[in-house]
Amino acid sequence: MESRQFNFNVGVLGHVDSGKTSLSRALSSVASTACFDKNPQSKERGITLDLGFSSFTVPLDDESKERFGGHDRVQYTLVDCPGHASLIRTIIGGAQIIDMMLLVVDIVKGMQTQTAECLVIGEILCRKMIVVLNKMDLLPPEKRSSGFEKMKKRMLKTLETTRFRDSPVIGVSACPGGKDDDVVPEGLNDLISLLGQHTYLPQRCASGSFIFSVDHCFAIRGQGTVLTGTVIAGKATVGDTLEFPAMKVSKKIKSIQMFKKPVDSVQQGDRAGVCVTQFDPKLLERGFVCTPGSLSTVVAALVSIHKIPYFKGNITNKSKFHITLGHETVMGRASFFKCSKGKDGPELKSFNFSQEYDFLDDLAEICDTAPEQSVDNFALLEFDRPVVCLPSAIFIGSKLDSDVDANICRLAFHGNILESFGDADYQTTVLPKVKVVKIKRREGLMERATDKYTVIAKNLFKKETDITLFTGMQVELSSGQRGTIQGSFGKSGKVKISLSEGLSDEAYEKYSHTKKKSTEDSVVDTTGSIKVILKFKRYVYDPLKAMKQ
Repeated sequence: MESRQFNFNVGVLGHVDSGKTSLSRALSSVASTACFDKNPQSKERGITLDLGFSSFTVPLDDESKERFGGHDRVQYTLVDCPGHASLIRTIIGGAQIIDMMLLVVDIVKGMQTQTAECLVIGEILCRKMIVVLNKMDLLPPEKRSSGFEKMKKRMLKTLETTRFRDSPVIGVSACPGGKDDDVVPEGLNDLISLLGQHTYLPQRCASGSFIFSVDHCFAIRGQGTVLTGTVIAGKATVGDTLEFPAMKVSKKIKSIQMFKKPVDSVQQGDRAGVCVTQFDPKLLERGFVCTPGSLSTVVAALVSIHKIPYFKGNITNKSKFHITLGHETVMGRASFFKCSKGKDGPELKSFNFSQEYDFLDDLAEICDTAPEQSVDNFALLEFDRPVVCLPSAIFIGSKLDSDVDANICRLAFHGNILESFGDADYQTTVLPKVKVVKIKRREGLMERATDKYTVIAKNLFKKETDITLFTGMQVELSSGQRGTIQGSFGKSGKVKISLSEGLSDEAYEKYSHTKKKSTEDSVVDTTGSIKVILKFKRYVYDPLKAMKQ
């Protein structure tokens, strides 16, 4: 009987030179076409410059077989993410396809800048984590136990306020003695055992459209072009047609391999190489291929949004950020708003076009990075160029042009796509339906009263303002009366206001006998004067810029 196995994707993340690739190499028995720093620059510089993939398989005992739905084996696919600060967008792309992460920490150096950024990314994109304190061999033998306990305590303190507060911590020496292949790594059996204890059966679904996240693309002479990647959704079989949505090109699947073994089909969660013919690999570095018609390019999106509390910069309305969705990073402009009704607002998975939202000047609220938190803040993201993204895709907004040597978090916010717009004319066709309200307030002064129920107000408008736009609007006096703007009075911006309740005798006496003042007299202390207050709202995306109360 053919054995059954399921694929479990494990991201290996951490600061540059923490030993991620050495750990992946030590764990893996089978290497894919994209693993272990094949990039020439990687070999020269000794750091990972791209995503690497490798795997190892662990047989399951009878108890585990029952726990994992009758599967005989679990294949662990390791996603080795680069640790260099300038490659954070590649890390984000890799982290979006993992089921669990190994946070690799140099036990001598402890938490570093990119370690912290990887932790934030994992908290957004991943359910479970194991902390691996690597390079234990660098500690003197007599201090290894105490050194491990000290760093473990420090790491658990760091994780206290995150979703990974209960994560296990383990010490290993992935590459003791440097690059000497004859030296046996230490602690790997314990790590594999710990990994097995925390492995879960991911929810996989073979139904629906096939979506494949491509991370490498290359030609094989006489065979065709191979796309290596991870199945995000659905199932594909040899002979099926794939679409390259960014180019509107379709190709048939010639063959499929999973770690050098030919297979007839792949489904959600699988790591595979898909071969197609007559496609130039230079046209696609990384991105999505899919069932024809299942994905499209978008130019803007309405999103849920959470501020990442470790980001210390300002996140102001209309400011530009690097927006990473899947393997793509594009510049985008963000405009913020929030639920007018707080927690009674729309759910995370949808957007309510009939509800009003309050405009935000900036994203000042400190929100938890955990994606299951309630959603009160939203944004319109407008991209500098069209991008292909999944429905409900997770995105991360960053300031990747910040100084990479500065000890700062460059990750600013994250969220989910709720509604996406592919029409280049979305600003006129769709945006007017989005009811984002900006509250306006104007203040003027009562100049004089013609009678108890009629007053003249000044400084409420500029002389060039079209008063007819405000005629009929309600105002409130600081003395408590309410009134209605009747129209302009003269040509200096003054307005005539009728009051529903008459002025008090004292106020009428004060303002009914106002004499015409000289220019010098008009610059007087207005303390105690009656203010005229006009409040109204304007829908930000209304092309007519109509005002309502």
